[in-house]
Amino acid sequence: MPADVALIAPEDAAQVLAQPSPLAAFASAFRENRGAMIGLSVLTIVVLAAVFADFLAPHAPGEQFREFVRAKPIWAGGSWTFVLGTDGDGRDLLSRIIFGARISLFIGVSVMVFAFVIGVALGLLAAMAGSLIDVVVTRLMDVIMATPSLVLAVVIVAILGPSLTNTIVAVTIVGLPRYVRVARASALGELTKDYVTAARVAGVGPLRLALTCVLPNCLAPLIVQAALGVSDAILEAAGLGFLGLGAQPPTPEWGVMLADSREFIRSDPWIVTLPGLAILITVVAINLTGDGLRDALDPKMRRG
Repeated sequence: MPADVALIAPEDAAQVLAQPSPLAAFASAFRENRGAMIGLSVLTIVVLAAVFADFLAPHAPGEQFREFVRAKPIWAGGSWTFVLGTDGDGRDLLSRIIFGARISLFIGVSVMVFAFVIGVALGLLAAMAGSLIDVVVTRLMDVIMATPSLVLAVVIVAILGPSLTNTIVAVTIVGLPRYVRVARASALGELTKDYVTAARVAGVGPLRLALTCVLPNCLAPLIVQAALGVSDAILEAAGLGFLGLGAQPPTPEWGVMLADSREFIRSDPWIVTLPGLAILITVVAINLTGDGLRDALDPKMRRG
């Protein structure tokens, strides 16, 4: 051992020790992307607002103030009691938007988790279980992708019935092919590499090979897809809520708020605009963060 250490020149050893860890390199690459940092900052604010909604919201989301129906926001001459005004039932818009962040993020994260787990399992199965299962899984995903996502979600919810739970089920099914295709393509690329061949020669079983050898090396594109999948799920859920097939009133979900206030689009436009802006800002923030993750996780796209 001392002889082996002596073979390493001091300058080479210093250069090796000076190299940043993978986590430090990832953090540095992510910080270089200004859009990603802005998106992460905005997303952090939205998440904190959702987590601490009970303390930040000035009123309960369902509390009605009949004497302040459709009150104007503060910049239009309203009072500080209702900073963003009230809706057609006299409910505080700021409170409902804050609580709506909790519901929308819950839907997005729930869909992402279920679609990630099921999609990765099906993708690995398709890549490793033989041509017959591969054909069945890929053709099933092709059928799902051949139908417009919102139309398919509407059909599923129409069959199961409108509710928050069925919205999560429908959006999960709609988003499943993206995870399956990414997992399958990444796994097929890894299965041709020498370390997989060595593991098979060493007698590693298929399940252990998939979970401990192949999957860890497929996580980078899956993490990016998961981040972007949250924003897609929020949009799909908002669309279903707007159509009356998602969360049901008086749930303060952003899509439901848009549906409830569309009749005021000419007389009191802020009632419609503010929930729409909440959806827009959250989705853009998540997409910017996802783009930053993609650039930071891919060494070819790192600057410098």
